[in-house]
This record gives sequence, C-alpha cells and structure tokens, in this order.
Amino acid sequence: MELAEDEHTLVVALRDAGHRLTDARRAVWTALGDGDSDAHLSVDDIVERTHAQGAGVDRATAYRALGLLEELGLVRASQLDAGAPVQWERAHPDEHFHLRCTVCGDVEHHVGTLVATVREHLDAGHGFRADTVELTVHGRCARCRDH
Repeated sequence: MELAEDEHTLVVALRDAGHRLTDARRAVWTALGDGDSDAHLSVDDIVERTHAQGAGVDRATAYRALGLLEELGLVRASQLDAGAPVQWERAHPDEHFHLRCTVCGDVEHHVGTLVATVREHLDAGHGFRADTVELTVHGRCARCRDH
C-alpha cells in the first residue's frame, strides 16, 4: 500500500525514533491535517475528528499520541488565548507566527522576518538564545476588521 506523503513523514519519524505506527497515532495525525493544514485544534476537537474517522480515540490516548508526536517535532501545542485550551497543530517553522482574530476566532499563519528579528535582538542585545519563539498577535481578520 502506497502511503500519502504526510503519512510517510509520520511513519519515518516514528520508525527512526524506535516507535511503530498505531491506529491511534495515525488517527490523531490525520485529524490534525484533515481538510485543513492550518488546523488549530483542542484535544476535544481531535477526539471528535477521530470518532468521525471511525477510529474512536479517547482523550487519554489522544494526549499520549500528541505528546509523542510533539517530542518527535511533528506537532506543536500553542496557547493562543490566556485560559483557553491548548491548541494543537502540525509543526511549522518558528518563522510562522499566529494571527488570532478576536471576533471569529480564526487563526492564520503569517510568514515574515519578525521572529528572526526578535531572535537576533535577544541574542545580540541580551545574550539570550531563544530555543523556540511562540508569537501570537491578537486582532481582527480581514473579514471582521470593520465589525
């Protein structure tokens, strides 16, 4: 059976780290990319999507799968709003930061040089080397900006 490119990425990363592809890991991975490569999903959203796939992954299993996938650098957790549930997504470079609409809740990735500028400033100006940069900008998207 031929694997889709994104599933091949999953299988290789798991195998290289000494893990196997389980139905639950596949279901969680698929849920994160199911129809929306920029999905930002809570664990409950992921569980719901796995049930829609017929996999029926429970919350504990989803958390275990997400923890492993995060450890492997395949997914990342983001706290997009204070006090809100963590949102999970497939991993992307730090240079992609989040634009969070305060009206409709949509989250978009923005690619630019801002994160690199922050890293350089911290390193050169403060002697601080950032391992990761999690940047979320809150405001109104193009659809909601005049509401």
